[in-house]
Amino acid sequence: MFCCCNLICNGCQFANQMREQEQNLMSTCPFCRQPRSFPQEESVKETDLLKRIEVNDPIAMRNMGKERYYQGRIKDAFKYWEKGAALGEVGSHYELAVMYWEGEGGVEKDMKKGLEKAAIGGHLSARYNLGTYNYNEGRMDRAVKHFIIAATLGCVDSIDLLKECYAHGDVSKEDFASVLRAHHAAVDATKSLQRKAVDEILCENGLKKE
Repeated sequence: MFCCCNLICNGCQFANQMREQEQNLMSTCPFCRQPRSFPQEESVKETDLLKRIEVNDPIAMRNMGKERYYQGRIKDAFKYWEKGAALGEVGSHYELAVMYWEGEGGVEKDMKKGLEKAAIGGHLSARYNLGTYNYNEGRMDRAVKHFIIAATLGCVDSIDLLKECYAHGDVSKEDFASVLRAHHAAVDATKSLQRKAVDEILCENGLKKE
């Protein structure tokens, strides 16, 4: 996460770092170009987040919620995620859904609440979790629909469960083949030389499995 609360993939981060090294440039945020400090102090990080929250940045609210959650301030985390969700931020919807799923922070346990809004907004994990919820409840038609959507967006776990559904006759051969093609296309679309280079570095340092 950068000072303006934007996220980039590891490949783009690697490419930006290589550009800065090759051109002997100061390390800056790749979005707003503000100078970056390493490591960033917690007080500095929080100040940056609060500045973004003051201008109603929903991503900053989600990230501040995570900070509060890791600090053990669960109720404060819930409040920030509520604000982010009210502004339509799907990540905040998902964080709230997880709290309802676990019944954390004094909220009443509800394993479905929040997941649908996050899934409709495009949150991949929410879509997969909705599938597993319906799968465990025995609603196979709904489960399969959610798994198919998640799989076509690149979710590997959904493919694994669809294989089980296919073996049990809950998915037709044609639909399963179509999902596999869409899944492979989604995965291929995320590949790049920069991401491959990052993966190799992570594997060499034991931070990622081959």
